[in-house]
Amino acid sequence: MLLDTASLYFRAYFGVPEIKAPDGTNVNAVRGLLDFIARLVADYRPTDLVCCWDDDWRPQWRVDLLPSYKAHRVVAEREQSPDVEEVPDPLQVQVPLILEVLAALGIRVVGAADHEADDVIGTLATGAGMPVDIVTGDRDLFQLVDDEAQVRVLYTARGVGKHERVTNDVVREKYGVDAHQYADFATLRGDASDGLPGVAGVGEKTAATLLGRFGDVPGIVAAAQDPASDLAPGPRRKVKDALDYLAVAPRVVAVVRDLDLGEVDTTLPRTPADHEAVVALADRWNLEGSLARAVTALAER
Repeated sequence: MLLDTASLYFRAYFGVPEIKAPDGTNVNAVRGLLDFIARLVADYRPTDLVCCWDDDWRPQWRVDLLPSYKAHRVVAEREQSPDVEEVPDPLQVQVPLILEVLAALGIRVVGAADHEADDVIGTLATGAGMPVDIVTGDRDLFQLVDDEAQVRVLYTARGVGKHERVTNDVVREKYGVDAHQYADFATLRGDASDGLPGVAGVGEKTAATLLGRFGDVPGIVAAAQDPASDLAPGPRRKVKDALDYLAVAPRVVAVVRDLDLGEVDTTLPRTPADHEAVVALADRWNLEGSLARAVTALAER
């Protein structure tokens, strides 16, 4: 089980009522994330679990290719470290605590320099040698769905308790493309939430039709540039007008699958790594119930 951690703690922050620690700090994102993990572990009983982390939520190499990438979320740009993302202050102060709690439980957190959690997920999911469930509210990760390799997405857009199990059939039913085409589909359609403009005048239906006929973005571009192809004049013009964008966007959208993460022990522990730290954190931050549920789920899986 690979968790898109930021996706889950953002959902917890905005979906769980404010809960205060004794010092007045809001800890709703911490408690919510712990409850999500407890529920997922209890329901699916994974042998391995990783909280995948955004070491860089907006990698410079993606921005160099496509300057609009996530630009609307930037609060401040920094040269020597990741740009500052727009995050509510009451959530920002909880992020270090989330890391502390996960460490006390012994749940592995894995990030990679200059890369997003999506890329860590892509790397760990590819060639995992076991069935993989990716837990996220981000449709971009549909590109990793692979029925043959038993990789699916537990899609949490409607909530963790109402998540959808996404297989290739689900992707095809929703969008008219196979999962391995989803990154190109998103490239063509665009995605305002990630600052992807898409190809002007190409929506979901046209994107699916083009991919159904020509396979992928290179195939569509080749057809647009081939006077003998049977691509209609309208889509041909739209694709040719977007050639500069289509030359770089697929690399931005595609999840990296070959990061060097070193040796990663993904085994989910049955008991906390530091029981005393768990007790202390529970008492200090009003986390007793959520930590108890997480510890119980680990022990009973």
